[in-house]
Amino acid sequence: MAESISGSVASNDEREHAIYQPGNEADFERLYQASYGKILGTLTAMLGDRAAAEDCAQDAFERAYKKWDTWQPIAPAEAWVHRIAINAAVSYQRKMRLREVGEVIRRIGRPSLGPDPQEQVERRDLADALAQLPPKQAAAIVLRHYHGYTNRAIAQALGIPERTVASRLAVAKSRLRVMLKHSNEDLVERGEAGLVAAAD
Repeated sequence: MAESISGSVASNDEREHAIYQPGNEADFERLYQASYGKILGTLTAMLGDRAAAEDCAQDAFERAYKKWDTWQPIAPAEAWVHRIAINAAVSYQRKMRLREVGEVIRRIGRPSLGPDPQEQVERRDLADALAQLPPKQAAAIVLRHYHGYTNRAIAQALGIPERTVASRLAVAKSRLRVMLKHSNEDLVERGEAGLVAAAD
């Protein structure tokens, strides 16, 4: 009995693979007719919104049609379109969440901005030295010494492992020391050494 069921499933897959030819427009139309209802049902269950599900289903079939000649018959065509449709629904949900966040932010209004780090860098040579560092090293220095971020917060902001932050800061400080060697001496003489604390 189990053998006849598995044989039946296998023969169904084989028939589907045999009836759909990648790139064949008539086959794609048949696939659309056969699978649209199932895909719409899946998306409606995912999104809880029939209109949004219809939009995502249409989007999925448009994408599938554009890639129809690349479909590989190793997987059922309906499963292939389902994957495209589910990805479309996930993208739609993400977009809706971002739109909701944007609306909340617009309602609340923009917060007043803190001081610009560039204004805090009173010495032009320090600003120039920071600009010569690789962007993520400069960002690490600014996040630590101007905003007081922890290593964990810096790692999250830069998208790097937390253990990398200390070495990135050390390399950046070392480069700053070399670039600011002469100006440090002038600053110390004038009592302005705090401006180059980031390099120390």
